[in-house]
Amino acid sequence: MKNRIRELRKEQKWTQEALAKAVGVSRQSIVAIEVGKYNPSLELAFKISSEFGLPIEEIFIFEGDET
Repeated sequence: MKNRIRELRKEQKWTQEALAKAVGVSRQSIVAIEVGKYNPSLELAFKISSEFGLPIEEIFIFEGDET
């Protein structure tokens, strides 16, 4: 699943560490999500979307048949 976290985070001038603290995860988790190595849980996706003030669908892009 692709996402716009890096783009949105840079628009807000937030560091990975700042976003991580805001949503209660490690900076390494944010790095892994940004590069697509890890898909967040639904709960974490909601926390991230809440921090950006956007719906989940505007942050995470589902591309169909992903394994």
